[in-house]
Amino acid sequence: MSAETGTPSPKGPRPQGASPDGPHPQPLRFFGTTWLNHDSGYTARRVAVAAGSLAAAVASCLVLRLAYQGLQIAAIGGFVSLLMIVMFAVCSAMAFRHTWDGFTSRPDPDRQASLRGLLSIGFVGSLLAYFLRSLTEAPGEKLHRAEYESARRQYEKRTTRRSGNPSRKRRA
Repeated sequence: MSAETGTPSPKGPRPQGASPDGPHPQPLRFFGTTWLNHDSGYTARRVAVAAGSLAAAVASCLVLRLAYQGLQIAAIGGFVSLLMIVMFAVCSAMAFRHTWDGFTSRPDPDRQASLRGLLSIGFVGSLLAYFLRSLTEAPGEKLHRAEYESARRQYEKRTTRRSGNPSRKRRA
């Protein structure tokens, strides 16, 4: 963290025992960098995230049920009620798929911006995807681990090429 601004450093926090040079793992929401070594309460955090996302999904469904009952009380017709159910079902399915894919690959920023409204309507799908992913790993851990390991390999490859006495280099 930067002392002046309180924002995370661009390289991210460094795991214990890591050298000060080289890439650092990026923190995940609710997990920090505990996903790297599965330490410092990683399992408890996963359980808490799974329970929290499931509770939020259940609460959201109850709120949607209240909204549906409000439409029934208003007696606006079966077509609008059906339209609302289909809209939430389709948007939730799309949000689930988009969130699930976002755990394994970086989403396209332009596509994400164009789908923002649709994904906010289908928030229940995103919550369910978060719940299901947190049963097996920290959501996004697989993507972050692959990126971190790739960055570590590239860094080690660059540093091993630099070994040797620079005064013995040939000058062209």
